Amino acid sequence: MSQQQRRPWIVGVSGASGTPFAAAVLRGLLAAGESVDLVVSRASRLTLLDETGISFRDAHWQEDLRSWLARGADGKPDTFGPDISGVRHWAAGDLAAGPSSGSYPAKGMLIVPASTACVAGVALGLSKDLLQRAASVTLKERRKLVVAVRETPLSGRTLKQMVALDEAGAVVLPASPAFYAGATHIQDLVDFVAGRVLDAAGVPHQLYRRWEGELGGASRG
Repeated sequence: MSQQQRRPWIVGVSGASGTPFAAAVLRGLLAAGESVDLVVSRASRLTLLDETGISFRDAHWQEDLRSWLARGADGKPDTFGPDISGVRHWAAGDLAAGPSSGSYPAKGMLIVPASTACVAGVALGLSKDLLQRAASVTLKERRKLVVAVRETPLSGRTLKQMVALDEAGAVVLPASPAFYAGATHIQDLVDFVAGRVLDAAGVPHQLYRRWEGELGGASRG
């Protein structure tokens, strides 16, 4: 795909716990043939290191991303064989990057996971880094913004900020797995949340078993 034809989804990864959710969303987008522009915040790199042992480095982002996406939610390496050729990486501190402008072609933005600090920054329209700036641009351009909040419990202030995001046109999607899909492994629970994020974006996938109106269907599937 030529650079003129490319119209990616921007994926922002903030510092909340839940980097397996981000990995599953990225794999789902790439499996669907979507292009991705990736922004990994400084705080999320600490979380990624803590949760996976992987250091995400701007100078070696392809190597580090491939290792991250190959890892299962249970921590086993080489569980997946990701093709990251459709990914473009932007440094979180690069406020001159493509996604910082409304004229940059993008389908929308998915923030997975979204910390409460990220929620606050986007709700207030701050641009302390490229992730927040890209989210503000997404809202002002009336593009799809999905914010997968990963925090519990939620304070009243954060709830108000989530309402503000909803009123601004964002989809506020708590990272809450369901069990009707017949999950038997941690990856199933992670994939359910990732699948709901992709549902909100309108991206087809086969990450979880959908409800078909039959009680007990998952246990017999």
